[in-house]
Amino acid sequence: MSTATPATIEDVARLAEVSIATVSRAIHTPDKVAKSTRQRVNQAIAITGYTTNAMARSLRMGRSNMILVLAPDIGDPNFSPILIGIENEARAHGYGVLIGHTQNDPERGLDYLKFLNSNQAAGLVLFTGHEPFGHQELSQRLPPTVAVFEPVFGARVSYVGVDDTAGARKAAEYLLASGHRSIAFIGDSRTKLGHVRRRKGYDLALDAARIAPDRRIVIEGEGSVESGRLAVEQLFMRDTLPSAFMCVNDATAIGVINGLAARGYDLPRDFSVIGFDDVAQATYLHPPLTTVRQPRSAIGRQAMALLLKQLTEPGEGTQEILIMPDLIVRGSVTSAMRSR
Repeated sequence: MSTATPATIEDVARLAEVSIATVSRAIHTPDKVAKSTRQRVNQAIAITGYTTNAMARSLRMGRSNMILVLAPDIGDPNFSPILIGIENEARAHGYGVLIGHTQNDPERGLDYLKFLNSNQAAGLVLFTGHEPFGHQELSQRLPPTVAVFEPVFGARVSYVGVDDTAGARKAAEYLLASGHRSIAFIGDSRTKLGHVRRRKGYDLALDAARIAPDRRIVIEGEGSVESGRLAVEQLFMRDTLPSAFMCVNDATAIGVINGLAARGYDLPRDFSVIGFDDVAQATYLHPPLTTVRQPRSAIGRQAMALLLKQLTEPGEGTQEILIMPDLIVRGSVTSAMRSR
């Protein structure tokens, strides 16, 4: 059994030839340290095996300094940039971050509930769109909680995210300005609040353009690539084809593009498609996807800042912080005169 003494911050500073304060800044506020210095510090950390010990501080102080992040799919392209914002803000204030990958599995959710019930997390960040399964059985209330990416339907949980309604309205207005009057909304939902809000933005834009509700085409969908492809098939079966597809997210838009391409259509000559999120893949599609960009890193930073405020100022009540998104114009939308 090894009796080696764990590496200390002094060891890292000595090896990197910097001060202890510089090591601390490189870890907690890396944007304030020169890139070459950060690289030396990171290399020294890797060599020594030093770890920033938020959990050890928690034991010394008698309270947890860890934040639990629950996500249904860590492979979602929106997850990593938001997590980076969360982690940078947490580290700047002496907190560590643990990631719980639920995969929408209630059993996994129960495991994380046990973790919460043992007071090992000071706060909770939810990507799931719902409170943890079985949380009503906890012997105590959930810790301070903030939702990101997907608001929690029917619960009093603070939320930081994109302004879904304003972003969707921007997308619909861009299609309308391009001359489209037959616009299908793909991805309607009764249970996902983010989808509901984006549908509202679509309706507000079409209301302003005086396009009657009975002339609108709305297809339900779960927000996956497959749901986008199936929506295309459904519209062809109905023989109700729009000139433009407004998709609830980029995954749905990719499915729509794939479905139209499989039928031999040329985009954007035959149909226009617009998404929401601006995932990395959007740039590399053919044609590149016009979409609405989520300010993901800013969402993560502001969510953690709000959670830290709840930890230091309990009893403030729930808040909702909505960040305005940007419309990113690429090549998947063209004038309705050129579309089919």
